[in-house]
Amino acid sequence: MWKPKLEKLAQGHLLRELSVVDSPCGPTISWNGQNTLLFASNDYLGLANHPNLKQAACKAIEQFGVGAGASRLISGTFPPHQDLEQNLAHFFRTEASLIMSSGYATNSGVIPSLIAHDGLILADRLCHASLIDGCRLSRATLRIFRHNDIEHLRSLLLKHARARHTLIVTEGVFSMDGDLSPLPHLVRLAEEFEALLLIDDAHGTGVMGSTGGGTIEHWGVNSANILHMGTLSKALGASGGFITGTKDFIAYLINTSRSFMYSTAPPPAMAGAAQAALHLIQQEPERRVRLWRNREHMYQGLTTMGCQLTPTKSPILPILVKDPGVALEMSQQLRANGIFIPAIRPPTVPNRTSRLRVTLTAEHSAEHINTALEAIQQVGQSLKIF
Repeated sequence: MWKPKLEKLAQGHLLRELSVVDSPCGPTISWNGQNTLLFASNDYLGLANHPNLKQAACKAIEQFGVGAGASRLISGTFPPHQDLEQNLAHFFRTEASLIMSSGYATNSGVIPSLIAHDGLILADRLCHASLIDGCRLSRATLRIFRHNDIEHLRSLLLKHARARHTLIVTEGVFSMDGDLSPLPHLVRLAEEFEALLLIDDAHGTGVMGSTGGGTIEHWGVNSANILHMGTLSKALGASGGFITGTKDFIAYLINTSRSFMYSTAPPPAMAGAAQAALHLIQQEPERRVRLWRNREHMYQGLTTMGCQLTPTKSPILPILVKDPGVALEMSQQLRANGIFIPAIRPPTVPNRTSRLRVTLTAEHSAEHINTALEAIQQVGQSLKIF
């Protein structure tokens, strides 16, 4: 039953397999005994292996054990959870926040709580799978607008809203293209049509904005209609998801979000580690400076050699190669040369848009980047990609 389906995936260069990393996350890793430069991590600020985070996690384990033992509403809420939620609210200048087990659980649980089956959701075409799944779970009418196309969104609002409870869903930084949503325009539309606006800022948290406050800070927008979702799993170097808002909104989610109510609480150690990361983000702004310096170094190198990139404005630099087989071959050749840049293929991205997805971190050195650029040029030329 399963073998023919696996063979079909393999024939289309779409079969995935797990690989085991033998070392902590970092700019260099050990992979099957081979030292490898890693350009595939979301650990943007290099905090996943930071001693402060490890110490905070160990301290929480010593005090509260490994697992939480129950859902948050039963007996699974511990001081590290509450402390982190208070600090997240303070950092993002909101009344309250709520952490969940993952970003996926946050999106799939929050959206059905925001809107009922008789409501309307308008989602960007390139929204993450967790957002789309959350939209479908709500059973609301779902309409997709063309990527970052404000006029198309406006036309859908004019056609379908009709005083219905309406939710606009988008990402702050799009994970596969690295570009930004036009938040100021979205905010104005949300206010004009009295719609809620949900921003998944998983890849903007800690990265975008002058203090790492994300794309809302980057654009300087402020609206009571914005619901801000983020993650602890990327720039904060830990694991989990969160959403911020008013105290009443968070209290409402505690009582209605199924992924929150019916999941075992995140381990206290993860909350402790994330809180340590939040402090580091504020205390060491030079990490963002290094991240953006590295991003510009890689961006200039890729564009100079003629790579076709998406319109990225972030540390995510996708090299478009279109054909999934070519993308896979390029990734495999780079890996053989000690550099890992993943091939991203359908269904993660639309057909004919397969790519090599390069991500930078604050911990990459200029030598790391130059080594990767030289290898990308050699492999790209050998495959006649550019």
